[in-house]
Amino acid sequence: MNESVTWRAKHFGVYQNLTLKITEFDKLNYFVDEMQEGAFKEFKHEHHFAELNGGTLMTDIFNYKSPLGVLGKFADKIFLEKYMTELLTERNRVVKEFAKSDKWKKILKTKK
Repeated sequence: MNESVTWRAKHFGVYQNLTLKITEFDKLNYFVDEMQEGAFKEFKHEHHFAELNGGTLMTDIFNYKSPLGVLGKFADKIFLEKYMTELLTERNRVVKEFAKSDKWKKILKTKK
């Protein structure tokens, strides 16, 4: 809890930094990260996990507000909502790929 991470990624041809802080945590059930610094006016991402048929169902609840008032709302409707949905869909595909294979072992250190 209260851990933070800063991501650097290229979106729309521009490098951006996004610092997120874990603000809620319930082991095995969910965690929430919220933007501390970044391009958005507000940014909150809930990650929920539930057992389902011997596997895990992961559900994202993603809320953000763009900066720039009316211009930001216009950008949301024109392209940002679609872009963010596609970004989360791809991230979830990669998470699933790593979780269902041994690929996760390459990025997470395990206790011996």
